[in-house]
Parts: sequence; structure tokens; C-alpha cells
Amino acid sequence: MWLSWWAVSSSQSWALLVCWLLVLLHDRWQAQPAKDLTLLPCELVTRNGDALRDLVVALAGDWQCAPAFVDWLRGHVVWANSLVDRIVSEALEPAGAVAEPYALWAIEVQPGLQLPCRHPSIVLTDELARYERLKLFLLNLGHTLLADAWLRGGLAADMTVLQAMQDPRLRGPLEQAWQQEVLPVLEALRQGEQACDYLIGLRERLLNPYLAHRLVDIAQNHALKKSRRLQPVVDLAEVLLPGLQQPLLRAALAQP
Repeated sequence: MWLSWWAVSSSQSWALLVCWLLVLLHDRWQAQPAKDLTLLPCELVTRNGDALRDLVVALAGDWQCAPAFVDWLRGHVVWANSLVDRIVSEALEPAGAVAEPYALWAIEVQPGLQLPCRHPSIVLTDELARYERLKLFLLNLGHTLLADAWLRGGLAADMTVLQAMQDPRLRGPLEQAWQQEVLPVLEALRQGEQACDYLIGLRERLLNPYLAHRLVDIAQNHALKKSRRLQPVVDLAEVLLPGLQQPLLRAALAQP
């Protein structure tokens, strides 16, 4: 049996859903203690399965759950680490969202893993970090650099990623950062060819005329996003390519 655990938008909602998940898992354990379970988190955090497992097990301890149940959580639940790569531009009411046709769901292989279905966009891999780096260092970093330029440029409040990609004042620095400050790091990680291929498709995705992806939405939690998306590239460059100049990334990180 598998259960997909989709992303939520706030820390408060996350805490409530972890509580709800623990209650659900406890009921599942009581009903079918001998059966294993696969959980497929989709939160955009590194090794999201491990992170969710640690939260749930810690909460089980706080609630003084039975040791046998905690053992089941650790030994009979597969907490899959996964990565979702798909741009979602806006919500639809009462439920749903506008998303691009491109989709990738990379799931780390581990013993006992059960998938809900087979699909060309679902990729099983033992190198999940390679997919994470492409998305984080090219797509997510690109979004954040565009948002950073928008915040400091006094541009239209409703500006979208499409409009930014069509504006040389924003597109030019982004392309420079990709080519001169990010791709050399990925090349040093032996992902240069893969990164170039990914970037070709990424430009098309960011120029999708059907996505009204507003920079004001991307700019939420901007300082945190910069630390997660830009800082790792700078840190890796200091280790792998100590002579590499990264003025655009460093300037964005220096801004409050």
C-alpha cells in the first residue's frame, strides 16, 4: 500500500498535517500491523522522506506512542525521498492549480518501495541528488534571480516570469549567471552536459505563454529562498572552483 503526501504552504499547516498523518498511520498500524506501507512525500525539501520520517517518529515519542508502533514506523514504512519538477503558476478555486505540461517525479530507489503507477514522467533513480541539483541550481535559482531583480528594479507589480524573460534587463543577467556562475559548478560535478540539455528545455518552460507565474508570488520568503537556492552554488564553487567569480550570485545574496 502507498500513500502520497503532497506539499503544503505554511509551517502551521505542515505541523497540523504531520499530526494528522501520525493519527492515520497509528490507525493503519492497528488495523494491519503486518503489512508494509510506502509514503511518497512531495515537499520541496532535500531528502523529504527522511525529513518526514524524523518528524513523525519524534512526534510519536512526544505523544508516548507504543514502542511497537514506533518500531513499525521505522521498519515497515518506506519513507521515499523524491523530487517533483513541475512549474505550478497559480491556484484554481475551489481546488486545483494551473501547471505546465512538463513534469518529472524522481523517486529514490530503496528496498520495499511500491509505486502507485507506472508513467514516463516517474523516474526511479539511485542518484536523486543529480536531479535535485538541476532543478535547484537552474530552475529555482533562475526564478529567485528574476524575483530579486524585480524587487530591486521598481518594475510592474504584476510582472510575470514570461514578461521577465522577454525583458533584456532581467533576462541578460540571468543568462550570464547561468552560463558563467552556475554551469561551471555543474560541470565540475560532472553534470555539464546534462545541465546544458536541461537548460535548453528550461528556457522554453519559462517562456510558456499559458503560465501567468507572477514574480510577486516567487518573491515570497525571498531571503530563505536565496539561502537555499543561491548559497549552495557559491559554497560549492569555493570548494571545487576557488577561482570562479560569481558577482551576480554574491550581489543577490548580499541584499537583505
